[in-house]
Amino acid sequence: MSSQKGNVARSRPQKYQNTFSFKNDKFDKSVQTKKINAKLHDGVCQRCKEVLEWHVKYSKYKPLSKPKKCVKCLQKTVKDSYHIMCRPCACELDICAKGGKKEDIVIPFDKEQEIENNDNNPSSSRRSHKRPDDDDGLEFDIDDDSQGTD
Repeated sequence: MSSQKGNVARSRPQKYQNTFSFKNDKFDKSVQTKKINAKLHDGVCQRCKEVLEWHVKYSKYKPLSKPKKCVKCLQKTVKDSYHIMCRPCACELDICAKGGKKEDIVIPFDKEQEIENNDNNPSSSRRSHKRPDDDDGLEFDIDDDSQGTD
């Protein structure tokens, strides 16, 4: 393309075609990258969700090292990067936690909070699992039945 005034039409196609897409975990196989790729962006509108996904896709997403101040309650409770308000304030006001505008929320916070509450209480999940000592008799019975059918 020339720098001539008015010469904006390109006379040829681009020289190098993109044959493969960028992979943010091609060379960086760290735990932090895996966490960022697995993160669910909830409590935001569609546009903000797309922006956050772009940041993740092209390795531009930088997680917070310490909580940030919420613009509504003025407490240091914002734990998600690029968000301006905390989860309780965004849920209460039913607005986007990143943009701060009253728009349709794609994935509400409520579903995520229930999952987090279950994950934070590992003692209840430990009680539901059987101890390996109790399973020894069960495994013996299964092996015994399988040998008898052969």
